[in-house]
Amino acid sequence: MENHPEHTAQLDVPTGLSSLLEDRLDSSSLSHTAKALLQGTLGDRDCAAALITGRVYLDSVSVAGFRGIGRKAWLSLTPKPGVTLVVGRNGSGKSSFAEGMETAFTGKSARWDGRSPAWRSNWRNLHDGAAPKIEVKLRLEGDAKPSTLSCTWSGDDVTLPEVAFKRPGHSAGAFAEAGWQQPLTDYRPFLSYSDLDRMIGGKPSEMYDAVATILGLGQLTAADDRLQLMEKAMNTALKSAEAEVPELLEMLSALEDPRAEAATAALGCAGSPDFDAVGSLVDGLPGVDHGYLDSLRATAALSGPDLDAVGSAVERLREAVAVMDDVRASGAEDAHQRGALLSQALEHSRRHPDEAACPVCGSDRLLDDSWADSAADQIAILTGEAAAAQDARAELRDSMDSLRYLVSQAPAWVPAGLVDPWEEWFACRAIGDAGQLAARAEDATLVLADACAVIRADAIRELERLDEGWRRSAGRLASWLDRARSAHADKFRLRQVKAARKWLKEVGGELREERLRPFADHSQRIWEELRQQSNVDLRSVRLAGNDKATVRKLVMDVLVDGTEASALGVMSQGELHSLALSLFLPRAAAPDSPFGFIVIDDPVQSMDPAKVHGLAKVLHDLGGTRQVVVFTHDTRLQRAFHNQELPVTVLEVERADRSAVTVRAETDPVAQAVADARALASTRDLPAAAMTHVLPGICRTVLESAFVEAAWVRLHRAGNPEHAAEKAVSGATTLRKIAALGLFGDATRTGDVYRELRRRCGPRAVDLLNQCQEGAHPTGTNMLNPHRFVDEIAAIAQNVRKPEEPQP
Repeated sequence: MENHPEHTAQLDVPTGLSSLLEDRLDSSSLSHTAKALLQGTLGDRDCAAALITGRVYLDSVSVAGFRGIGRKAWLSLTPKPGVTLVVGRNGSGKSSFAEGMETAFTGKSARWDGRSPAWRSNWRNLHDGAAPKIEVKLRLEGDAKPSTLSCTWSGDDVTLPEVAFKRPGHSAGAFAEAGWQQPLTDYRPFLSYSDLDRMIGGKPSEMYDAVATILGLGQLTAADDRLQLMEKAMNTALKSAEAEVPELLEMLSALEDPRAEAATAALGCAGSPDFDAVGSLVDGLPGVDHGYLDSLRATAALSGPDLDAVGSAVERLREAVAVMDDVRASGAEDAHQRGALLSQALEHSRRHPDEAACPVCGSDRLLDDSWADSAADQIAILTGEAAAAQDARAELRDSMDSLRYLVSQAPAWVPAGLVDPWEEWFACRAIGDAGQLAARAEDATLVLADACAVIRADAIRELERLDEGWRRSAGRLASWLDRARSAHADKFRLRQVKAARKWLKEVGGELREERLRPFADHSQRIWEELRQQSNVDLRSVRLAGNDKATVRKLVMDVLVDGTEASALGVMSQGELHSLALSLFLPRAAAPDSPFGFIVIDDPVQSMDPAKVHGLAKVLHDLGGTRQVVVFTHDTRLQRAFHNQELPVTVLEVERADRSAVTVRAETDPVAQAVADARALASTRDLPAAAMTHVLPGICRTVLESAFVEAAWVRLHRAGNPEHAAEKAVSGATTLRKIAALGLFGDATRTGDVYRELRRRCGPRAVDLLNQCQEGAHPTGTNMLNPHRFVDEIAAIAQNVRKPEEPQP
């Protein structure tokens, strides 16, 4: 097998930022204060312990009731570096395994992003989705037994799974306990076809962030965040204190007091206010009971009952009482009651049509239809007469409610002289008689209003006596003084914070370029394998802007036939997807990632055959240090591994009725055809044609598959471009031509096939090949010993499927 040492190097991102920064900080020209600030904010986070150390690999995944999988299905994997292809036709359920693993780890699938809720509505399997569950078995380095990551749902929202994590020797807990949330963002190990589109077609800032996160400069960003918070807090405090000075001056100018004049002069000093002078003025106040002042202010602000509003409400209530008395005297109230009684009797008659006697008096007079018609007429007459009573009653009720609404409870605190009047006033709300309510409310309101007026006037006079104007100004000055002193004292520190942030920005830019270089080199190496005859040359990968800039992007400089261009503007869809892989794989394979696996779903779409062969090489190289699991329905990727003699495990997913999904290890085409031939040879009581025609035909397929496999390998060894190899294989239309292509790499050398077969496989090889061909003729071929025939064909196939190494 050919090695590619130039492609096996992994992204080598350096670690140990703290020591590197310490050296640069010591040699900088920053002040001692700025250095101390940086040392305090940077700290030493290189040794931050992860909750789980070592790499994690996938052991297996089981899925039940989720997406295209009904009853539980298992996908067993090899938890170590290497490449596994999970193949199957569209709709077989293979992507449900990939999506299930992603959902278990991240709580969602990237396929759902930006989709409408209707698109996610059928996430439960249609045939067996009552209890959907995903269970991923994980192998952690150093653990003897696998850990389990399980994902279930108690509701119908697919985006709200319940995820649990169980590690051997530890109790089951939430997935967060594994400590993988941030690494899942930084080194995302899952990639689907839709992710490829988003990676290239997403926002420039998102592409920038996806790469910037793996450069290990989070320590610098976190330090700058802390310094920025300091700067913002000090700036805000200083600006707030300075902005309040004009308001203080305006307040003091309204006072005719020598102390106010002195305070004005202290605030207006050149450079900065004279804080000591202001402090002396504030501290020189005579002692005073601030609780007493507060009570005076609260008393002066009290507002008692609204006499006009209460008076109007009382007058309205008395008018309503008078109207109600007139209604009672007129008989309208009696009409209302009689109408109500007849309505109840009529309703009873309708509910009990067969009742023989009156339910009230017991007489034999029936409440028949005639009586019902008469009662209905009387009800109509009485209803009209009772309307006045109803209106009067409604007005009486509304006027009582309106008056009660104006009667409010006393505030949380009232002077002692107002407690009893207020309680008397508030007690009016409980009076049910309208006349009494009007009288009591009127009296209590007058008493409370008079008491409030007297007490409020006393409080105002007392506040004036205590020189409230200056005291209020002095209190506000005292409040401002503490904040302003602290803010002005921080001016020097603020300058040092700004200097520290400037240094961080400069050093961060240098380190970012240093750490981006290995990532960019890795991306370029991958692109060189994937480009395969593309005229687009990836020159560089750069980060433009910074982590906090509004405009930041990942810049990919390319040359198209020697001319500079933008990658996104000139590349085809297949080239863009290859470029996306060039960016994703180094990120997922970063040394600091705790994930020893990478899961890729459907990466082959839009790729031409040459790029598929390049992808096989890239995945093979990546499989040297990572467990690579690729889901695909495209047979070209599997063939690309075999044709280039790259080791790969192939698992085939099949779907039966009612979403019954199974997974089996796939054998190669030669072995599969040999197995079919042996099964046929072992079957009894078959028609004669099965041995004379069908069995030779299957054995011909065995030889064709072996020769085609040898042809691909030989053509690739000879350095033929992919399209040329494809043309050569498809152009070999007969068994002799296919054999010539496999044996010599030249389909025209059919005349040399028999001689080469005898040399490599013995004298019977040519007869056996001819017997396979005779099976297609009407007469068929004689088959004396089917089992021996199949064994001999299998031996020839094993011999010729691998081309002989050229002699030195």
